[in-house]
Amino acid sequence: MPVENSRIKGLYNQSVEERRTIVAEACNLTAEHVAALAAHGELDEAAADRMIENVIGTMSLPIGVATNFLIDGKPYLIPFCVEESSIVAAASNMAKRCRALGGFTTNNDEPVMIGQIQLLEVADLDGAVAALEREKEALMAFCNDIPSRMIALGGGCKDIQSRKLTTALGDMLIVHLLVDCRDAMGANAVNTMAERVAPRIERLCGGRAHLRILSNLAAHRLARVSATFTPEELASDGSRKDGLAVIQGILEAHAFAVEDPFRATTHNKGIMNAISSVALACGQDWRAIEAGCHAWPSVEHGRYTSMSNWSQDDEGNLVGSMELPLAVGVVGGASKVHPAAQANLAILGVEGAQELAGIMLCAGLAQNLGALRALSTKGIQAGHMKLHAKNMAVSAGAVGEEIDLLAARLQAHEGHRTQSLVEEWLNELREG
Repeated sequence: MPVENSRIKGLYNQSVEERRTIVAEACNLTAEHVAALAAHGELDEAAADRMIENVIGTMSLPIGVATNFLIDGKPYLIPFCVEESSIVAAASNMAKRCRALGGFTTNNDEPVMIGQIQLLEVADLDGAVAALEREKEALMAFCNDIPSRMIALGGGCKDIQSRKLTTALGDMLIVHLLVDCRDAMGANAVNTMAERVAPRIERLCGGRAHLRILSNLAAHRLARVSATFTPEELASDGSRKDGLAVIQGILEAHAFAVEDPFRATTHNKGIMNAISSVALACGQDWRAIEAGCHAWPSVEHGRYTSMSNWSQDDEGNLVGSMELPLAVGVVGGASKVHPAAQANLAILGVEGAQELAGIMLCAGLAQNLGALRALSTKGIQAGHMKLHAKNMAVSAGAVGEEIDLLAARLQAHEGHRTQSLVEEWLNELREG
């Protein structure tokens, strides 16, 4: 069930248990969901052993909730699973700053994935392409002639395309099965379909089918987001003058990422800080998502560049938008095996895979703006080190009240902030 209001004031100041209670009440979580979160997301050994090979244990990561998101007119609390400080805070902050003009707007393609079949030793490439086109309907019918809930719900193979590929080992014909996966990510269904139809395509084209595998570049499964931020909302002091200066700095930083792949890599990593964190929290294949998103700028623009786009409208507002391939699912996979993933999906209250994709993209755009705003104003380290101070104290061996005392001293320190300095302060504190 969707949350009624994503604005939760003072959540940061609550204890972990209090935050969990607040979120559970806001999202109507079940006792099982709350228990899964309270158990630190840990799997029992039997469940872990079913998921991968040679299991020897499990590893926990923090789950934080980003607040303030308003997406397509609906409020959302968004779970992030990530080890890096400042990510959740930055996304929440930027989400709050675009509520004045309606929050985020999304628009997603149908959930179509690509299954690739590599054909080698095809004597007549043009003839093979023509044969595939001629027999397309029969091949699609064969692909869909299996007991499948996905197909029963309107999914299945919707098109077959082909392209010639010249390689160092000769010409190849690459066949694409375009498969509507509905609310599944679709890897297993697409791979099964590609393997099933490959012998028929092989006989039809006269070549040898080699690889038969899903592509993680989900070029037909794009998610889009846009949001508009007023100068006043982006200002440090609430003034239009300062806000316009902040926007100018953001646009200058964005221009750097657009033209320079060295900067674009770090710029886009910041976007994926959020997208991958939400993906991990919700039991998605975040490695596939990372691969597809990083590949997309090169496909769309012919070179590696910024995933996001930032501009200024006639009223002086900052306008952000992004389009990325996002292959996600809410049925099957870890999202239905891992109890913490089930709890996080319940926090979101999503009804389908496309909704989840839109939410993830909104989180990415918000995180990107948070980084750009910090970089172009006070610098990235100010906010990052503020949140990292407690981690440094813990790493030095601080416990209990020592952590807060050292963190406060570190934040007030104007010189270099090093781990050895924190250790020295801890010794001083304990010596009285």
